[in-house]
Amino acid sequence: MTVQSQTNRRIDWANLLRVDYVLLGVVLALLIIGLIMVWSVTFPPRVGQFPDPSSDFVKQLEYATLGMLLLIAFMRLDYHFWGRVAVLLMAVTIVLLIALLFTTPVNGARRWLFDGSVQPSEIAKFAMIIYMARWLSSKGDKLRNVTYGLLPFAIIVGIVAGLIVLEPNMSTAIIIAVCALGMFFIAGADVIQFVLLLIFGVVSAAAVIVNTPYQLQRAMVFIQDPFSIQGAAGYQIAETLIALGSGGMVGRGIGSGYAKYGYVPAPHTDSIFALLGEEMGLVGTLVVLALYLFIVYRGFRIAARATDPFGQVLATGLTFWLISQAFINIAVVTATIPFTGVPLPFISFGGSALVAALVAVGVLLSISRFETMPKDNNATFNFGGRDRGPRISRVDRRRRTAETSTRARR
Repeated sequence: MTVQSQTNRRIDWANLLRVDYVLLGVVLALLIIGLIMVWSVTFPPRVGQFPDPSSDFVKQLEYATLGMLLLIAFMRLDYHFWGRVAVLLMAVTIVLLIALLFTTPVNGARRWLFDGSVQPSEIAKFAMIIYMARWLSSKGDKLRNVTYGLLPFAIIVGIVAGLIVLEPNMSTAIIIAVCALGMFFIAGADVIQFVLLLIFGVVSAAAVIVNTPYQLQRAMVFIQDPFSIQGAAGYQIAETLIALGSGGMVGRGIGSGYAKYGYVPAPHTDSIFALLGEEMGLVGTLVVLALYLFIVYRGFRIAARATDPFGQVLATGLTFWLISQAFINIAVVTATIPFTGVPLPFISFGGSALVAALVAVGVLLSISRFETMPKDNNATFNFGGRDRGPRISRVDRRRRTAETSTRARR
Protein backbone atom coordinates (compact mmCIF):
# COMPACT_ATOMS: atom_id res chain seq x y z
CA MET A 1 0.00 0.00 0.00
CA THR A 2 1.42 3.37 -1.01
CA VAL A 3 1.88 6.33 1.29
CA GLN A 4 -0.67 8.29 -0.79
CA SER A 5 -3.38 5.63 -0.36
CA GLN A 6 -2.68 5.42 3.37
CA THR A 7 -3.11 9.21 3.58
CA ASN A 8 -6.39 9.03 1.69
CA ARG A 9 -7.68 6.36 4.06
CA ARG A 10 -6.78 8.51 7.05
CA ILE A 11 -8.62 11.46 5.50
CA ASP A 12 -11.70 9.31 4.85
CA TRP A 13 -11.66 8.07 8.45
CA ALA A 14 -11.31 11.62 9.74
CA ASN A 15 -14.26 12.68 7.58
CA LEU A 16 -16.32 9.80 8.97
CA LEU A 17 -15.77 11.08 12.51
CA ARG A 18 -16.46 14.67 11.51
CA VAL A 19 -19.98 15.11 12.83
CA ASP A 20 -21.77 17.93 14.60
CA TYR A 21 -21.67 16.32 18.03
CA VAL A 22 -23.35 19.33 19.61
CA LEU A 23 -26.47 18.81 17.48
CA LEU A 24 -26.37 15.07 18.12
CA GLY A 25 -26.09 15.66 21.87
CA VAL A 26 -29.01 18.10 21.90
CA VAL A 27 -31.22 15.63 20.01
CA LEU A 28 -30.25 12.81 22.39
CA ALA A 29 -31.13 15.04 25.35
CA LEU A 30 -34.58 15.77 23.89
CA LEU A 31 -35.06 12.08 23.15
CA ILE A 32 -34.24 11.11 26.73
CA ILE A 33 -36.63 13.77 28.07
CA GLY A 34 -39.29 12.41 25.72
CA LEU A 35 -38.85 8.84 26.95
CA ILE A 36 -39.05 10.01 30.55
CA MET A 37 -42.24 11.95 29.86
CA VAL A 38 -43.90 9.13 27.90
CA TRP A 39 -43.23 6.78 30.81
CA SER A 40 -44.43 9.33 33.37
CA VAL A 41 -47.61 10.17 31.47
CA THR A 42 -48.64 6.63 30.47
CA PHE A 43 -47.37 4.28 33.18
CA PRO A 44 -48.83 5.58 36.50
CA PRO A 45 -52.47 5.91 35.29
CA ARG A 46 -52.45 2.32 34.00
CA VAL A 47 -51.09 0.56 37.06
CA GLY A 48 -53.71 -1.94 38.23
CA GLN A 49 -55.95 -1.31 35.21
CA PHE A 50 -53.93 -2.69 32.27
CA PRO A 51 -52.01 -5.97 31.94
CA ASP A 52 -48.92 -4.09 30.74
CA PRO A 53 -48.85 -0.46 31.93
CA SER A 54 -45.51 0.11 30.21
CA SER A 55 -46.69 -0.85 26.70
CA ASP A 56 -46.56 2.70 25.27
CA PHE A 57 -43.15 3.34 26.81
CA VAL A 58 -41.81 0.10 25.30
CA LYS A 59 -43.22 1.08 21.88
CA GLN A 60 -41.64 4.53 22.13
CA LEU A 61 -38.33 2.94 23.08
CA GLU A 62 -38.56 0.68 20.03
CA TYR A 63 -39.36 3.66 17.79
CA ALA A 64 -36.45 5.59 19.29
CA THR A 65 -34.09 2.67 18.70
CA LEU A 66 -35.21 2.31 15.08
CA GLY A 67 -34.93 6.07 14.58
CA MET A 68 -31.40 6.17 16.01
CA LEU A 69 -30.29 3.30 13.76
CA LEU A 70 -31.65 5.18 10.74
CA LEU A 71 -30.04 8.40 12.00
CA ILE A 72 -26.63 6.68 12.11
CA ALA A 73 -27.15 5.10 8.68
CA PHE A 74 -28.23 8.37 7.02
CA MET A 75 -25.50 10.29 8.84
CA ARG A 76 -22.92 8.06 7.12
CA LEU A 77 -24.71 8.25 3.76
CA ASP A 78 -23.59 11.02 1.41
CA TYR A 79 -26.48 13.49 1.39
CA HIS A 80 -26.14 13.96 -2.38
CA PHE A 81 -27.83 10.56 -2.69
CA TRP A 82 -31.13 12.21 -1.78
CA GLY A 83 -30.80 14.63 -4.68
CA ARG A 84 -30.54 11.69 -7.08
CA VAL A 85 -33.71 10.01 -5.78
CA ALA A 86 -35.72 13.19 -5.15
CA VAL A 87 -38.13 12.75 -8.07
CA LEU A 88 -38.77 9.07 -7.27
CA LEU A 89 -39.30 9.85 -3.59
CA MET A 90 -41.79 12.60 -4.42
CA ALA A 91 -43.66 10.35 -6.87
CA VAL A 92 -44.01 7.58 -4.27
CA THR A 93 -45.20 10.11 -1.69
CA ILE A 94 -47.91 11.50 -3.99
CA VAL A 95 -49.10 7.94 -4.74
CA LEU A 96 -49.36 7.23 -0.99
CA LEU A 97 -51.25 10.48 -0.36
CA ILE A 98 -53.71 9.67 -3.16
CA ALA A 99 -54.13 6.13 -1.81
CA LEU A 100 -55.20 7.62 1.53
CA LEU A 101 -58.26 9.16 -0.13
CA PHE A 102 -59.62 5.66 -0.81
CA THR A 103 -59.19 4.31 2.72
CA THR A 104 -61.88 4.06 5.39
CA PRO A 105 -61.98 7.15 7.65
CA VAL A 106 -61.03 6.72 11.30
CA ASN A 107 -62.57 9.39 13.55
CA GLY A 108 -63.36 11.39 10.43
CA ALA A 109 -59.81 11.39 9.05
CA ARG A 110 -57.73 9.34 6.62
CA ARG A 111 -54.13 9.51 7.83
CA TRP A 112 -52.79 5.95 8.08
CA LEU A 113 -51.91 3.09 5.73
CA PHE A 114 -51.04 -0.56 6.33
CA ASP A 115 -53.12 -0.98 9.51
CA GLY A 116 -51.88 2.22 11.10
CA SER A 117 -48.16 1.48 10.68
CA VAL A 118 -47.37 4.22 8.13
CA GLN A 119 -48.41 7.87 8.16
CA PRO A 120 -47.78 9.24 4.63
CA SER A 121 -47.95 12.87 5.79
CA GLU A 122 -44.74 12.34 7.80
CA ILE A 123 -43.07 10.88 4.73
CA ALA A 124 -44.41 13.85 2.74
CA LYS A 125 -42.52 16.32 4.96
CA PHE A 126 -39.22 14.61 4.25
CA ALA A 127 -39.93 13.99 0.56
CA MET A 128 -41.08 17.57 -0.02
CA ILE A 129 -37.97 19.04 1.57
CA ILE A 130 -35.70 16.73 -0.45
CA TYR A 131 -37.48 17.50 -3.71
CA MET A 132 -37.65 21.26 -3.13
CA ALA A 133 -33.95 21.37 -2.19
CA ARG A 134 -33.05 19.59 -5.42
CA TRP A 135 -35.38 21.73 -7.53
CA LEU A 136 -34.56 25.10 -5.98
CA SER A 137 -30.78 24.54 -5.99
CA SER A 138 -30.88 23.73 -9.72
CA LYS A 139 -32.68 26.91 -10.80
CA GLY A 140 -30.07 29.57 -10.08
CA ASP A 141 -31.11 33.01 -11.37
CA LYS A 142 -34.17 31.48 -13.11
CA LEU A 143 -35.78 31.23 -9.68
CA ARG A 144 -36.71 34.93 -9.91
CA ASN A 145 -38.55 34.34 -13.16
CA VAL A 146 -42.29 33.88 -12.60
CA THR A 147 -42.54 31.15 -15.24
CA TYR A 148 -39.58 29.11 -13.98
CA GLY A 149 -39.79 29.95 -10.28
CA LEU A 150 -42.99 31.25 -8.74
CA LEU A 151 -45.60 29.30 -10.73
CA PRO A 152 -43.95 25.84 -10.62
CA PHE A 153 -43.21 26.33 -6.92
CA ALA A 154 -46.84 27.23 -6.15
CA ILE A 155 -48.13 24.26 -8.16
CA ILE A 156 -45.81 21.73 -6.49
CA VAL A 157 -46.54 22.95 -2.96
CA GLY A 158 -50.25 23.30 -3.74
CA ILE A 159 -50.58 19.69 -4.92
CA VAL A 160 -48.87 18.16 -1.88
CA ALA A 161 -50.45 20.49 0.68
CA GLY A 162 -53.86 20.08 -0.97
CA LEU A 163 -53.74 16.28 -0.75
CA ILE A 164 -52.83 16.53 2.94
CA VAL A 165 -55.65 19.02 3.61
CA LEU A 166 -58.07 16.45 2.15
CA GLU A 167 -57.12 13.90 4.84
CA PRO A 168 -57.86 16.33 6.63
CA ASN A 169 -54.58 17.36 8.25
CA MET A 170 -54.35 21.13 8.17
CA SER A 171 -51.41 21.41 10.60
CA THR A 172 -49.11 19.18 8.54
CA ALA A 173 -50.04 21.06 5.36
CA ILE A 174 -49.09 24.34 7.08
CA ILE A 175 -45.73 22.91 8.22
CA ILE A 176 -44.92 21.74 4.70
CA ALA A 177 -45.90 25.12 3.24
CA VAL A 178 -43.82 27.00 5.83
CA CYS A 179 -40.75 24.83 5.15
CA ALA A 180 -41.10 25.21 1.38
CA LEU A 181 -41.60 28.96 1.64
CA GLY A 182 -38.53 29.35 3.85
CA MET A 183 -36.45 27.30 1.42
CA PHE A 184 -37.76 29.36 -1.50
CA PHE A 185 -36.64 32.57 0.18
CA ILE A 186 -33.24 31.24 1.27
CA ALA A 187 -32.58 29.84 -2.22
CA GLY A 188 -32.67 33.39 -3.58
CA ALA A 189 -36.27 34.10 -4.57
CA ASP A 190 -37.31 37.69 -5.10
CA VAL A 191 -38.75 39.34 -2.00
CA ILE A 192 -41.87 40.38 -3.91
CA GLN A 193 -42.46 36.75 -4.91
CA PHE A 194 -41.99 35.71 -1.30
CA VAL A 195 -44.55 38.25 -0.08
CA LEU A 196 -47.05 37.24 -2.77
CA LEU A 197 -46.72 33.58 -1.82
CA LEU A 198 -47.08 34.45 1.86
CA ILE A 199 -50.29 36.38 1.18
CA PHE A 200 -51.64 33.61 -1.04
CA GLY A 201 -50.85 31.02 1.63
CA VAL A 202 -52.59 32.98 4.38
CA VAL A 203 -55.67 33.55 2.21
CA SER A 204 -55.79 29.86 1.24
CA ALA A 205 -55.50 28.73 4.85
CA ALA A 206 -58.24 31.16 5.90
CA ALA A 207 -60.51 29.87 3.12
CA VAL A 208 -60.01 26.28 4.26
CA ILE A 209 -60.69 27.19 7.88
CA VAL A 210 -63.87 29.13 7.05
CA ASN A 211 -65.22 26.21 5.00
CA THR A 212 -64.31 23.50 7.53
CA PRO A 213 -66.70 23.46 10.52
CA TYR A 214 -64.36 21.99 13.13
CA GLN A 215 -61.49 24.28 12.06
CA LEU A 216 -63.79 27.30 12.21
CA GLN A 217 -64.93 26.27 15.69
CA ARG A 218 -61.32 26.07 16.87
CA ALA A 219 -60.64 29.53 15.48
CA MET A 220 -63.71 30.93 17.25
CA VAL A 221 -62.68 29.30 20.54
CA PHE A 222 -59.21 30.80 20.18
CA ILE A 223 -60.48 34.38 20.08
CA GLN A 224 -62.55 33.82 23.24
CA ASP A 225 -61.67 33.10 26.84
CA PRO A 226 -61.53 29.26 27.03
CA PHE A 227 -62.39 29.36 30.75
CA SER A 228 -65.68 31.13 30.01
CA ILE A 229 -66.82 28.65 27.33
CA GLN A 230 -69.22 26.01 28.55
CA GLY A 231 -68.95 22.42 27.33
CA ALA A 232 -66.25 20.63 25.39
CA ALA A 233 -65.33 23.50 23.07
CA GLY A 234 -62.90 25.20 25.47
CA TYR A 235 -62.23 22.21 27.72
CA GLN A 236 -58.97 21.01 26.20
CA ILE A 237 -57.40 24.46 26.02
CA ALA A 238 -58.45 25.30 29.58
CA GLU A 239 -57.17 22.02 31.06
CA THR A 240 -53.93 22.27 29.11
CA LEU A 241 -53.26 25.76 30.46
CA ILE A 242 -54.11 24.64 34.00
CA ALA A 243 -51.67 21.73 33.74
CA LEU A 244 -48.91 23.90 32.28
CA GLY A 245 -49.29 26.59 34.93
CA SER A 246 -49.71 24.32 37.94
CA GLY A 247 -46.10 23.16 37.83
CA GLY A 248 -44.75 26.42 39.20
CA MET A 249 -41.01 26.97 39.07
CA VAL A 250 -39.67 23.41 39.47
CA GLY A 251 -42.79 21.28 38.92
CA ARG A 252 -44.54 18.60 40.94
CA GLY A 253 -41.88 16.01 40.11
CA ILE A 254 -41.59 13.26 37.50
CA GLY A 255 -44.62 10.97 37.76
CA SER A 256 -46.40 13.22 40.27
CA GLY A 257 -48.61 15.21 37.91
CA TYR A 258 -52.43 15.10 38.09
CA ALA A 259 -53.47 16.20 34.59
CA LYS A 260 -52.70 12.81 33.00
CA TYR A 261 -55.49 11.18 35.03
CA GLY A 262 -58.20 12.03 32.49
CA TYR A 263 -58.06 15.82 32.68
CA VAL A 264 -55.97 16.62 29.57
CA PRO A 265 -56.90 14.76 26.35
CA ALA A 266 -54.02 13.02 24.52
CA PRO A 267 -51.52 13.76 27.32
CA HIS A 268 -48.76 11.63 25.77
CA THR A 269 -49.02 13.06 22.23
CA ASP A 270 -50.12 16.59 21.31
CA SER A 271 -50.41 17.90 24.89
CA ILE A 272 -47.23 16.43 26.34
CA PHE A 273 -45.55 19.84 26.71
CA ALA A 274 -48.26 20.86 29.18
CA LEU A 275 -47.61 17.71 31.23
CA LEU A 276 -43.89 18.44 31.06
CA GLY A 277 -44.56 21.89 32.49
CA GLU A 278 -46.65 20.39 35.29
CA GLU A 279 -44.01 17.86 36.32
CA MET A 280 -40.79 19.74 35.51
CA GLY A 281 -42.02 23.29 36.03
CA LEU A 282 -40.90 26.48 34.34
CA VAL A 283 -37.28 25.35 34.59
CA GLY A 284 -38.02 22.19 32.61
CA THR A 285 -39.92 24.00 29.88
CA LEU A 286 -37.13 26.59 29.51
CA VAL A 287 -34.56 23.81 29.21
CA VAL A 288 -36.59 22.20 26.42
CA LEU A 289 -37.01 25.55 24.65
CA ALA A 290 -33.26 26.16 24.91
CA LEU A 291 -32.55 22.75 23.37
CA TYR A 292 -34.83 23.55 20.42
CA LEU A 293 -33.11 26.91 19.98
CA PHE A 294 -29.79 25.05 19.87
CA ILE A 295 -31.21 22.99 16.99
CA VAL A 296 -32.06 26.25 15.20
CA TYR A 297 -28.52 27.53 15.65
CA ARG A 298 -26.75 24.31 14.68
CA GLY A 299 -29.09 23.62 11.76
CA PHE A 300 -28.60 27.05 10.19
CA ARG A 301 -24.87 26.86 10.94
CA ILE A 302 -24.68 23.60 9.01
CA ALA A 303 -26.64 25.22 6.17
CA ALA A 304 -24.32 28.23 6.06
CA ARG A 305 -21.18 26.06 6.02
CA ALA A 306 -22.39 23.51 3.44
CA THR A 307 -20.23 23.16 0.33
CA ASP A 308 -22.95 23.32 -2.34
CA PRO A 309 -26.36 24.95 -2.91
CA PHE A 310 -28.20 21.63 -2.55
CA GLY A 311 -26.74 21.04 0.91
CA GLN A 312 -27.45 24.61 1.96
CA VAL A 313 -31.11 24.59 0.94
CA LEU A 314 -31.64 21.03 2.22
CA ALA A 315 -30.22 21.82 5.67
CA THR A 316 -32.38 24.95 5.81
CA GLY A 317 -35.53 22.98 5.00
CA LEU A 318 -34.82 20.25 7.54
CA THR A 319 -34.18 22.85 10.25
CA PHE A 320 -37.40 24.70 9.37
CA TRP A 321 -39.29 21.40 9.62
CA LEU A 322 -38.10 20.46 13.11
CA ILE A 323 -38.40 23.94 14.56
CA SER A 324 -41.72 24.97 13.00
CA GLN A 325 -43.29 21.74 14.24
CA ALA A 326 -41.86 22.23 17.74
CA PHE A 327 -42.98 25.81 18.09
CA ILE A 328 -46.43 25.17 16.61
CA ASN A 329 -46.95 22.49 19.26
CA ILE A 330 -45.72 24.77 22.04
CA ALA A 331 -47.80 27.67 20.70
CA VAL A 332 -50.92 25.48 20.75
CA VAL A 333 -50.27 24.34 24.33
CA THR A 334 -49.77 27.94 25.47
CA ALA A 335 -52.91 29.08 23.57
CA THR A 336 -50.82 31.38 21.36
CA ILE A 337 -52.42 30.00 18.18
CA PRO A 338 -55.67 28.08 17.57
CA PHE A 339 -55.65 24.46 18.63
CA THR A 340 -54.27 21.92 16.16
CA GLY A 341 -52.78 18.48 16.55
CA VAL A 342 -49.00 18.51 16.03
CA PRO A 343 -46.57 16.20 17.86
CA LEU A 344 -43.62 17.71 19.70
CA PRO A 345 -40.45 16.45 17.93
CA PHE A 346 -38.45 13.83 19.88
CA ILE A 347 -40.78 14.09 22.89
CA SER A 348 -44.38 13.22 21.90
CA PHE A 349 -45.39 9.57 21.64
CA GLY A 350 -45.66 8.35 18.04
CA GLY A 351 -43.73 6.07 15.72
CA SER A 352 -43.83 7.75 12.30
CA ALA A 353 -43.26 11.26 13.68
CA LEU A 354 -40.35 10.24 15.91
CA VAL A 355 -38.60 8.15 13.26
CA ALA A 356 -39.08 10.87 10.62
CA ALA A 357 -37.60 13.54 12.92
CA LEU A 358 -34.55 11.39 13.69
CA VAL A 359 -34.09 10.69 9.98
CA ALA A 360 -34.10 14.45 9.36
CA VAL A 361 -31.35 14.88 11.96
CA GLY A 362 -29.37 12.07 10.32
CA VAL A 363 -29.39 13.93 6.99
CA LEU A 364 -28.41 17.16 8.75
CA LEU A 365 -25.47 15.39 10.36
CA SER A 366 -24.48 14.00 6.95
CA ILE A 367 -24.33 17.54 5.58
CA SER A 368 -22.22 18.60 8.57
CA ARG A 369 -19.65 15.88 7.77
CA PHE A 370 -18.88 17.43 4.41
CA GLU A 371 -18.65 21.08 5.46
CA THR A 372 -15.31 22.69 4.61
CA MET A 373 -15.69 26.25 5.85
CA PRO A 374 -12.65 27.24 7.97
CA LYS A 375 -13.38 28.26 11.55
CA ASP A 376 -12.08 31.79 11.02
CA ASN A 377 -14.32 32.38 8.00
CA ASN A 378 -17.82 31.67 9.21
CA ALA A 379 -20.55 31.66 6.60
CA THR A 380 -23.58 33.76 7.26
CA PHE A 381 -27.06 34.30 5.91
CA ASN A 382 -27.43 37.34 3.70
CA PHE A 383 -31.06 38.33 4.05
CA GLY A 384 -30.53 41.42 1.95
CA GLY A 385 -29.77 39.49 -1.22
CA ARG A 386 -28.34 42.60 -2.90
CA ASP A 387 -26.12 40.48 -5.12
CA ARG A 388 -29.32 38.76 -6.28
CA GLY A 389 -27.77 35.44 -5.29
CA PRO A 390 -28.79 32.84 -2.71
CA ARG A 391 -29.10 34.18 0.84
CA ILE A 392 -26.49 31.79 2.22
CA SER A 393 -22.87 32.69 1.69
CA ARG A 394 -20.70 30.34 -0.31
CA VAL A 395 -17.41 28.77 0.71
CA ASP A 396 -14.50 31.11 0.02
CA ARG A 397 -13.61 30.81 -3.68
CA ARG A 398 -9.88 30.78 -3.07
CA ARG A 399 -10.27 27.87 -0.67
CA ARG A 400 -12.43 25.98 -3.17
CA THR A 401 -9.88 26.64 -5.96
CA ALA A 402 -7.08 25.36 -3.74
CA GLU A 403 -9.03 22.19 -2.95
CA THR A 404 -9.69 21.62 -6.66
CA SER A 405 -6.01 22.02 -7.46
CA THR A 406 -5.07 19.57 -4.70
CA ARG A 407 -7.48 16.95 -6.04
CA ALA A 408 -6.09 17.45 -9.57
CA ARG A 409 -2.52 16.86 -8.36
CA ARG A 410 -3.64 13.65 -6.66
